[in-house]
Amino acid sequence: MIAIVPAFNEAANIVSAVEDLRVNAPDINYVVVNDGSRDETAVICRQRGYHMVDLPVNLGLAGAFQTGMKYALDHGYDYALQFDADGQHSAAYVGALVDAAEKQRANVVIGSRFAAVKKPVSARMAGSALISAMILLTTGKRVQDPTSGMRLFDASMIRLLATEPDLGPEPDTIALLMRRGAKVCEVQVQMRDRVAGESYLTFTRSASYMARIGLSILLVQWFRRPFSEPGRFRGKAAVAPSDVAVCCAPVPTDQVLRPCEVEGGRALSGSSAASTKGAGAVEEEALR
Repeated sequence: MIAIVPAFNEAANIVSAVEDLRVNAPDINYVVVNDGSRDETAVICRQRGYHMVDLPVNLGLAGAFQTGMKYALDHGYDYALQFDADGQHSAAYVGALVDAAEKQRANVVIGSRFAAVKKPVSARMAGSALISAMILLTTGKRVQDPTSGMRLFDASMIRLLATEPDLGPEPDTIALLMRRGAKVCEVQVQMRDRVAGESYLTFTRSASYMARIGLSILLVQWFRRPFSEPGRFRGKAAVAPSDVAVCCAPVPTDQVLRPCEVEGGRALSGSSAASTKGAGAVEEEALR
């Protein structure tokens, strides 16, 4: 299994994100996909010996994500985890995501903030609820947290997302995969607030994002060509869209998540500390 960490101008957060993986999920590999950052993200990764694919230009999240999927496919991983570089995701839930994938035989497992927790009332959550409604309308199934960026993909999804054009890490892709036969489930997780930097989703960009995703789910995707390798998820013929289930597997927790901090060469996550020397390393040499 490998964690794919797309990063664009995340110099303030990248250490926390990677050290969280190395401390809380030491048995999995990771690769940072530096998406043409203009800050010190790549420099920090090299100084700390992080495993990195360094893109010379900014491709955007979809391009960085597909680069990571191509890396996972080339190296034969069974699972790939989409893991944000902004420090909001917690590697403590990696085991729960993998368990759900195995037990539910799911192709995609979403780390969901709302699988077992009610969505708060806010403008941002209204957008999430609208996307959930559009997915329900077009697939007949409800995804409680469609905008979560913490997602686990199995080997069939890795191959598909590495080779098919225009399948980015977005809710419209999840909707399309469900309609084409992929099984999706959600696992309850907690997420942190961003502690440094700014989200690219300003009000204007958020409105544009909602319009684009909504148009894709409701209209554009109905005219997409079939996948080049259709109906081959988990080595079995895909079931009809009406039979695809979204199954919630909540993992309750009362832990307050804090960013992983690095102090004196040791990584601290929450109240626990562990040495990070040599933990979670990818055997292959980092790509430059």
